[in-house]
Amino acid sequence: MAPLSKSSYLKHSTVKMPYIGLGMMQIKAEEMDDALNTALDAGYRHFDTAFRYNNEADIGRSLKKILDSGKIKREELFIVTKLPDHGNRREDVEIYLKKSLADLQLDYVDLYLVHSPIGYKRPDDPFKVVPPTVERELDMETDLVDIWKGMEAQVDAGRAKYIGISKFNIRQTQKILDNCRIRPVNNQTEMTIYLQEKELVAFCHQNDITVTAFSAFGSPGIRPFVESLKGAVEPLKDPVIKEIAEKYNKQPAQIILRFLVECGVGIIPKSSNPDRIKQNIDVFDFELTKEEFNRIRALDRGENGRMFNKVFFGKAVEHPEYPFEK
Repeated sequence: MAPLSKSSYLKHSTVKMPYIGLGMMQIKAEEMDDALNTALDAGYRHFDTAFRYNNEADIGRSLKKILDSGKIKREELFIVTKLPDHGNRREDVEIYLKKSLADLQLDYVDLYLVHSPIGYKRPDDPFKVVPPTVERELDMETDLVDIWKGMEAQVDAGRAKYIGISKFNIRQTQKILDNCRIRPVNNQTEMTIYLQEKELVAFCHQNDITVTAFSAFGSPGIRPFVESLKGAVEPLKDPVIKEIAEKYNKQPAQIILRFLVECGVGIIPKSSNPDRIKQNIDVFDFELTKEEFNRIRALDRGENGRMFNKVFFGKAVEHPEYPFEK
């Protein structure tokens, strides 16, 4: 493949979205300044957050200080946030994006995603901290096409440069393509060495939709709290990955990230640790051989490699827009 660098963009006809972004989930207020500054110094320009992460106001305060200092210009950044699943109605899209923009202290986001095709009923106070999925009531009337019309209106209003989707399967993505005025430019989906989503990635690329992988390392931080995952195989400990990492004098995480880059997808590894933030973008000084790439390709387990299904969605498997195999 052609040489890539930290400033390389995912292949798309119009959008310049950097391959690697900093995932902002679980970054605490007291860590935010250091995390953002470390990331910028390391070469990150892509930052991924969501209303659901409950830290957009913290990000906004840190971003404002950075932008006011002149360290970087707003137009040099690619900032992504997401519509929460309890806002999955056409009339709610603007409400939640305006709230995110106010918290982020921005006039627009570069990309606004529908966080999930599964809808939940909106709480009485739409902006309070949202309880866990299992404690919320499903909205069985979720209409993806109608939600998309609300998303398109945000581009018209200048609040989002581009719009996209997350956790949508091929059928749901095609439904948007068949009924849209403004096409989705990105589908953010779970992707690891054990869940490579080859068909979904190929479909998206054929339709000029970029793909971003989340939980590329198998979310090791949550495993101790999820009983069914405690014995699950971890991508970072896979012997093939460890062997290749030793050859290149890299960390296993860097081999996984490099593999995904070579699959043509973006990645948003999350960390507040300065060393790991730097390591996670330092994957452009080597390239996997064809044999190494194929060895990792062979690790794919299909749906058996998925974590973000019944383990995290609980009763959402009953929803008509549940996107995974049951």
